[in-house]
Amino acid sequence: MSKKKENFLDYIPKRNALYNWEITSNNHVEVSVVNRGFYNRIAQLLFHKPRISKIELDDMGSFIWQEMDGHKTVYEIGMAVTVRFGKKAEPLYERLSEYIQILRKNSFIVYENKK
Repeated sequence: MSKKKENFLDYIPKRNALYNWEITSNNHVEVSVVNRGFYNRIAQLLFHKPRISKIELDDMGSFIWQEMDGHKTVYEIGMAVTVRFGKKAEPLYERLSEYIQILRKNSFIVYENKK
């Protein structure tokens, strides 16, 4: 019996519930990140750094963020990006996979499950 190789396009990304987000007046997603920990607290006290950082995503990033609902696969999200952005999204799956991996590395998303 051979083991089937996993396909990244079958992964189902989901926004991490630990991060609040909202839609800004210019229709971009803005993710709120609470700066916790000892060194962040020192930076807040000494350098007046904010307790909550706001990260605003661009048009495509905002669209992808909203598509990551825990039900759609990376492939399905890619198809929706193609419909919305057309040629501006190319090279689609290379950019999409890199973007999703960065979000996961920074714990902004999790993989709900695999199809």
